[in-house]
Amino acid sequence: MPEQPLSCVLLADRHHGLTEGVRGLLATAFGSVVMVADVASLLEGAGRLQPDVAVVDLSLARDSGLGWLRAVRQRCPDLKVIVLSVHDEQAVRRAAMEAGADAFVLKRAISTDLLAAVELVRGAPATEAGKP
Repeated sequence: MPEQPLSCVLLADRHHGLTEGVRGLLATAFGSVVMVADVASLLEGAGRLQPDVAVVDLSLARDSGLGWLRAVRQRCPDLKVIVLSVHDEQAVRRAAMEAGADAFVLKRAISTDLLAAVELVRGAPATEAGKP
């Protein structure tokens, strides 16, 4: 966990129940947590707020594609992006990383892996959370 709060994290997920729990966890490491629920708000918020990190559900877009990740990379190339997913398949992880994610965290492991992934993306090259 960071020694001092970071300025801002953007949390993007369509599932409000999960988002509230993740928001509480991220609030321990960031000065502010801004929540959005769709791709348009993610892109607008990333451009306007210039957050330190974006934590985004892999299935944020209704089409289940990774176009949103490529769009974030074009708009904010220096933004650290952590992808959350329920999918544990290696092909899914690889696709997210190749599309521009800095880290990948399984939703079932958020409580143990998310803050570690935040630390990894702040000081290490693109990696899968917990596996340097």
